[in-house]
Amino acid sequence: MKPVRLTACATLAALAITLSARAADPLPSWNDTAPKKAVIAFVEHVTKEGSPDFVKPEERIATFDNDGTLWAEQPIYFQFQFAIDRVKALASRHPEWKQQPPFNYILAGDMKALLADEKSMMALMALSHAGMTTDDFNKIVKDWLHTAKHPKTGRLYTQMIYQPMLELLAYLRANGFKTFIVSGGGVEFMRCFAEQTYGIPPQQVVGSSSKMKYEIRDGKPVLLRLPEVQFVDDKQGKPIGIEVFIGRRPIAAFGNSDGDQQMLEWTMGGSGARFVFIVHHDDAEREWAYDRSRMSEDWTRHGTKPPPKVGLSLA
Repeated sequence: MKPVRLTACATLAALAITLSARAADPLPSWNDTAPKKAVIAFVEHVTKEGSPDFVKPEERIATFDNDGTLWAEQPIYFQFQFAIDRVKALASRHPEWKQQPPFNYILAGDMKALLADEKSMMALMALSHAGMTTDDFNKIVKDWLHTAKHPKTGRLYTQMIYQPMLELLAYLRANGFKTFIVSGGGVEFMRCFAEQTYGIPPQQVVGSSSKMKYEIRDGKPVLLRLPEVQFVDDKQGKPIGIEVFIGRRPIAAFGNSDGDQQMLEWTMGGSGARFVFIVHHDDAEREWAYDRSRMSEDWTRHGTKPPPKVGLSLA
């Protein structure tokens, strides 16, 4: 029996060592490459008291794009899919949509025409999300997120998230950072799942928004969504959104597309230690292989070294 006991003890010891190593590694699903080392080195520099790069906890702001950075964005933006599903659900009440772009594209199943019109998405979301109170909208979004599934993976959309980025969020927060979403997506849409999915509370979500109107209905105050866009939190809008809704320039920012470039530039434009990061999608087997090279080309043309890149796979 002794050999068996020794084998069991050796196995348990090996398991304990493995678990200890995992606990010591703040980013266990990241490959041990330059991007991971750069993240850890930056965090260590800005959080170590006495370091020339030390940053006070209240100034440790990190901003994250959502689509393509925290969760997937293929084959189309998930909120766009939600808007499409809303149009189909409401079509019987709006016979005029059969002749009215972009609704007629959806009802005719012409996704090519729909996606070819760059203004379709914002118009579609503004119109299909309008005419309801914010409470009603939140309920509709949450019901959709609990049932709608991704066409490729069959997962719920809130399961189409990136494990390496969840680890990064947790690592930053464990080191005194406050993490924000700064995304082109609808702010009310993202607030329905951000806290449960990413640990980011609603007040730390910055996004595009529609106009609203205050009303008293049945003796109760409500906010009514209007079919007009108020603010687009994309490209040049991201630094504006950061200034207006956060009020402090981030020291770290993470994105994946041309729409994030201005946020990264704004972050790097501050004084002291700064860190910006581009997510690179290169795993066609587990996710999608695509990249947007224009941002790196723009940084190079402006004489600035492009930010680190990392490849991701789904959680």
